[in-house]
Amino acid sequence: MLRKVLTITENLFTELGVPVNRPVRKVAVVAVVANPWAGKGYVEDLQVSARPLAVLVANTIGDALLAEFGTPSRIEAFGKGVIVGEDGELEHGSALVHTPFFADVLRACVEGTAVMPSAEHRGPAGSRLVVPMGHKGAFATRSHYTGSEISVADAPRPDEIVVVGAAASGPRPNARVGDRTTDPPVDVATLRSARRTA
Repeated sequence: MLRKVLTITENLFTELGVPVNRPVRKVAVVAVVANPWAGKGYVEDLQVSARPLAVLVANTIGDALLAEFGTPSRIEAFGKGVIVGEDGELEHGSALVHTPFFADVLRACVEGTAVMPSAEHRGPAGSRLVVPMGHKGAFATRSHYTGSEISVADAPRPDEIVVVGAAASGPRPNARVGDRTTDPPVDVATLRSARRTA
């Protein structure tokens, strides 16, 4: 069921020629698996049959992320995503990653506690996907809203699913848009007024 695993690594040191305040490493681990529901028409219950594959893929991705970072403490942000081949439904990808058998396993691997952002897409081999990421323990931390772009030249085949787990060692380069702790207090009336004068 698992055809191949790829690891895409990015290490960023400058942004617009300016050294980043902290070098950031992003890693996306991509697992290409057979779609167990492809060609079967509409399947009412996807949950039970998704479990063994979801656990296998989550552990495979989690182990590969830890191999790249060395320890969960070096991971600050995470996310997940799927690309479903053209003989499948978007729900087939969701059945694998929107379940405790994937998300909770992967979250435990990287010692995360927050909601894991996700993206889903259906398309042919070579389709691109930007996997969103957020802080693994404090999802509202804006500095860690980022993404990792992936594509696989020969996947997904029509009867396959590409499953991605992504992680980053820190925030966006030179993040400086503030956070909820630095936002001025605003109310709905103020926001509506700002919209009219913008």
